[in-house]
Amino acid sequence: MRSITSSREWIAHYQANAANQLPIPWEAGAQLTTAQADAIIPSLRAWQLGETSEGVQMLAAARRYAQQAADPEFVEAVKLFIAEEQRHGKLLGRFLDLHGTPRLRRNWGDSIFRKLRHLLPNMECWTTVVIGVETLALVYYRAIMEASESPVLRTICRQILKDEVHHLRFQYERLALIGAPRGPVARLLISLLQRVLFAATTIAVWVDHHRALRAGGYPFRRFWQAAWQRMEFHWHQMRPDARPARLANTPPELARGDSKTVVDFQLPADA
Repeated sequence: MRSITSSREWIAHYQANAANQLPIPWEAGAQLTTAQADAIIPSLRAWQLGETSEGVQMLAAARRYAQQAADPEFVEAVKLFIAEEQRHGKLLGRFLDLHGTPRLRRNWGDSIFRKLRHLLPNMECWTTVVIGVETLALVYYRAIMEASESPVLRTICRQILKDEVHHLRFQYERLALIGAPRGPVARLLISLLQRVLFAATTIAVWVDHHRALRAGGYPFRRFWQAAWQRMEFHWHQMRPDARPARLANTPPELARGDSKTVVDFQLPADA
C-alpha cells in the first residue's frame, strides 16, 4: 500500500495554510468592466452559494468513517477542510459585496446538490462527489482569472486554486486508502460509475457557467478536455499502488510533489 499523508499532517497543513493567506488588495475595488461583469458575475453568484455549505452531512459521514478506520484525527481534518471551503465562500461573497451585487439565495444546481447530499451514505460517496467538483473548480477559477482584470478577484482565484490542489490530494489519498482492499473487478465497476458521475457533473457545470467559462477562454471542447485531463490524473492517484508521477500530458500543477509533501500549485504570473 502506498504511503499517504496522515490526518495529523493534514491538520497541521490546514492550520498553517489558514495563517498564510495571500494578501488581497480590497482597497483597489472590484475593477470589473461592464462586459466582464456581465460575463462572470451571474456565474460567481451561483458558485459562491455552492461554497457556503455548512458540511453537516459530510461531517457526520467523516465521524462514522473515522470510527471504522480507527482514525479519530480525521474528523478534525475534515472540519478544517470544510472551514477552508467556507472561507472561499466568504471571499467570493465579499467580492460580490464590493461590486455591489446581491448574493444569490437559491440556484438550481445548488438546490439539487443540497437535496442529493442527504442520499450520500458514507465517506467514499462524499469524497467521490467532492473530488469531481473540485477538479472542475481548477478549470473554473483559472477561467475566471483569465476573464477578469480585477486585482482583487484574480488574487482570490489564485488563493482558491492554491487551496484546491491540496484539497484534491486530501480526497484522492483517502479514496486510495478506502479502495485498497478491493479486487480488480470491484475497482473497475467503481471506476466506471465515477466516470459517469463526473461526466454528468461536468455537463451540469457547463450548463450553469458556460458564459463565464467562454469569457475565460474555455469553450466547451477545451473545458471538457481540461476537466478530464485533470480528473484522469486524480483517478490514477486513487490507485492503491500509485505513486505521484508525471503522466503524459499531466498539467504541471498536478504533477509535483512526493508521497510526503503536499503538492504546490504553480500558478501563472499575474498580468
